[in-house]
Amino acid sequence: DLPTNDVTEDLIEDGHCEEILKKPCPAQYTGIKEEELVIWVDPLDGTKEYTEGLLDHVTVLIGIAYGGKAIAGVINQPYYNYESGASAVLGRTIWGVLGMGAFGFQLTEAPAGKHIVVTTRSHSSALVNECITALNPDRVIRVGGAGNKIIQLIEGKASAYVFASPGCKKWDTCAPEAILHAVGGKITDIHGNSFQYNKEVKHMNSAGVLATLRNYDYYASRIPNTVKESLVP
Repeated sequence: DLPTNDVTEDLIEDGHCEEILKKPCPAQYTGIKEEELVIWVDPLDGTKEYTEGLLDHVTVLIGIAYGGKAIAGVINQPYYNYESGASAVLGRTIWGVLGMGAFGFQLTEAPAGKHIVVTTRSHSSALVNECITALNPDRVIRVGGAGNKIIQLIEGKASAYVFASPGCKKWDTCAPEAILHAVGGKITDIHGNSFQYNKEVKHMNSAGVLATLRNYDYYASRIPNTVKESLVP
């Protein structure tokens, strides 16, 4: 609610990135009108971790939806490299567009044959833990922020992101979904339903989240029916 005239000029970015502008817009999006887009923004994803000083968990998410589908996204990590010393370059921006790809990171797959599950750090529950146990993971990583969890997938640190809880919102998943889908991954609710991002949709992802870079069907087939029955789409 800060009035725009109270924002100093040095905080306003009005330039363009020439590197991005050199890339051709996918043909299916060249005729989109501005009013047909819905933008989902989370200015501080990983709020609890931010308050605890776990700054590598924090992201800024900007998702762009068209026709109810996530088509482009930005995940900014403002504190990336913050533990690398005073001379380190702080922050990075990961972005992607369906039909173009995703940029700003090195796409890496999780170790073959390993089932590494990333899940919530600060919003756990009996249902979340029941779901994870059913997957029989080799390892469980608990981190904050939906954006950060998707980064674990695309950088090969985890093979599945599982959150059997209604706590996640559309602004948590829109940007990460577009980036994950741009590199061949998949994200749905626990039932396997796609998320909708039109402006009339409810904000809550009430049936949880299941996401993978590869082998989605393996993890989806192991979600217990008791968990599915507890999470209503």
